[in-house]
Amino acid sequence: MKLRDVSQMKNRMRLKLRTLLDDSPIVIQCHDTPDADAIASGFALYDYFTSLGRTVRLVYGGPNTIDKPNLLLMIAALDIPLEQVCHEHTEGLLITVDCQFGAGNVSRLRESAENIVIIDHHRQEIFDIPRAEIHPKLGSCATLVWTLLREDPDYSLPTQVQTALYYGLYTDTNSLSEIGHPSDKDMLESLTPDLSLIGRMKNANITLNDMETAGLALLRTSHNLAFNYSVTAVKPCDPNILGFISDLAIQVDAVSSCVVFNTINQGIKFSVRSCVQDVMANEMAAFIAADVGSGGGHVTKAGGFIAESALRLQEPTLSPEAFLVNRVHKYFTEVDIINSRSHNLDTEAMSKYHKRPVTLGYVPTLDLTESGDEIRVRTLEGDVDILASENVYIMIGIQGEVYPIERATFEASYAAKNAPVTLLAEYTPRVYLSASEQNFEILERAKGCVAHSHVSVLATPTTKPTKVFTKWHDAGYFAGQPGDYLVLKESDPHDVYLVKSDIFDRLYEAC
Repeated sequence: MKLRDVSQMKNRMRLKLRTLLDDSPIVIQCHDTPDADAIASGFALYDYFTSLGRTVRLVYGGPNTIDKPNLLLMIAALDIPLEQVCHEHTEGLLITVDCQFGAGNVSRLRESAENIVIIDHHRQEIFDIPRAEIHPKLGSCATLVWTLLREDPDYSLPTQVQTALYYGLYTDTNSLSEIGHPSDKDMLESLTPDLSLIGRMKNANITLNDMETAGLALLRTSHNLAFNYSVTAVKPCDPNILGFISDLAIQVDAVSSCVVFNTINQGIKFSVRSCVQDVMANEMAAFIAADVGSGGGHVTKAGGFIAESALRLQEPTLSPEAFLVNRVHKYFTEVDIINSRSHNLDTEAMSKYHKRPVTLGYVPTLDLTESGDEIRVRTLEGDVDILASENVYIMIGIQGEVYPIERATFEASYAAKNAPVTLLAEYTPRVYLSASEQNFEILERAKGCVAHSHVSVLATPTTKPTKVFTKWHDAGYFAGQPGDYLVLKESDPHDVYLVKSDIFDRLYEAC
């Protein structure tokens, strides 16, 4: 039986572009001195509304005119009708993209906040605009716009728009190295951009001034000998330069992880690199930005942004640089690391729990493809690679978490159940099969199951950020925050894992 995913309402966008068609004329505004992501997002919306016969303008404000070679090439080659405007009162609908009306990086084109729409992927700082679609976990605003456009089946993305959206994501995620959200990956794989133009824009991205910035930054790097990490402050520059400097710093033999950052008018932009298993760059980026911004990416390359407004609320007297340096140091000094194969957990201090009869999802890997084929499951936490085998199943947790389980372990712990599953997931896991080049939501092939009542575990809440290397995941670790539960199976003391605090009580009950 297929599962019913009741979380789909969470996956859909609240804002529907079709509902904006009566608000003509339409002005789409990028933030001041727009980057490629803002331009791409605005251009895609411009094409959508003009294709439906609406009167549209694409503008940006501020005193600085666009002068970066790659952006000038992008605008000219894709015929993007972007105008620089002075402070003026606009009529009709005003849509701000890659920024939020009223924020410090966007000129006010009107005094009142009436008839405003916000489409952005940065941390929310404006709360009095009802029609706001803000998703800070996405790598680019281009991804958000692509998601909105995809909901209209009558609109097809022209090649110019696909190229712009691709380049917007490319530049905002440091050459795609800091992609973390599965929707970013979904968009990337769906687009067919003009790769020749993409290559030309890539090669026009770094100026001589940028090279000087990189050189000076490396001279001012601080290095921590105890944990082999470095922190480098850079003067304001293009986000790609942060990644460029990070790629250089991580090649130093005494550096196993590094953070490069600069302070801009809206906060801190930072880039993370790691070359050791004990530090996953995407998890480190999320730790640095916790509660004050967003961070993510790949295991070895990641990045993020810390919002100035959130920083001031949490640390009103601390400078942005001091805050980031403190966060980096805490990441290395205030964390518990547990290896399931060689731990010395105090089981006497842990409490005993039974699993509740919650319906979870599972799918035998041979229901997806043939034995020996590679299965890639895209989740909110990242892609999970699993080799199909008669002895390997895939479990699906209620928050969309996915992990492999041995068939014998599954049969000893769970019973198949003819009942729907409730997923409280922001993103429904998606299966990618390399052998057949198919991709589909995992719920299309999944079945329901419930834990046997005799299955018991030992658990205790964590008091520190915790990394757990599980016995069934050799590629890295699972990270938890204080309050998440460390769980150990009584039947297998080497099966140690983490359960998020907000779902532990839904899954377990005290014996």
